[in-house]
Amino acid sequence: MLRVDALISSPIYLVGLMQILSDEGIALVSTRQSPADPMSWLADAALIDDDALGAADCLDEVAEAARTTAVLVLHNDWSLPAEEYLQAGAKGVIHKHESAENLVAALRAVTAGAQVLPEGHTATSRSERHEPSVLNLSEREEQVLSQISRGLTHGQIATRLGISPHTVDTYVKRIRAKLGVGNKAELTRVALLSRLTKAVA
Repeated sequence: MLRVDALISSPIYLVGLMQILSDEGIALVSTRQSPADPMSWLADAALIDDDALGAADCLDEVAEAARTTAVLVLHNDWSLPAEEYLQAGAKGVIHKHESAENLVAALRAVTAGAQVLPEGHTATSRSERHEPSVLNLSEREEQVLSQISRGLTHGQIATRLGISPHTVDTYVKRIRAKLGVGNKAELTRVALLSRLTKAVA
């Protein structure tokens, strides 16, 4: 049975969603109205309504959820471009007003590892994604990425840069969102590539 964690801003939308998933035999293991509420570790997929995300940290929230489960973002016409959510780690993006049938199909697809895009969007391959220098990392983010490429832990990076481990975590989340990497291995690979590119230059 597919298990879903839902971060939904509208209680009315949530009622309809619960009925749709129940009819399809999909278990809603957790419902949240705020990203501050913990996500269920039982979930196979996270359904995130971008209206429930804070404007400043929306990509960070998507990246954090994507570390542990497949993420499907529900978006509106005025939302961030779908590609930004995908680069932050979401497996799929679907319009909030899609049919129940399409929503269920999208949830099943992202859980199976497929990418889901809204109509009119095309996937960007990993090779087409920009390298760090093109993505406007801040000077501090570049410093943190450089330390990651040397294999330092977050605690060691914090000591070297004179900041708290929590601040390092925040920088790492931002870097991952900007670079569209979903886990530590990918981030380390990008960090090493960045270091090698600078060495050659």
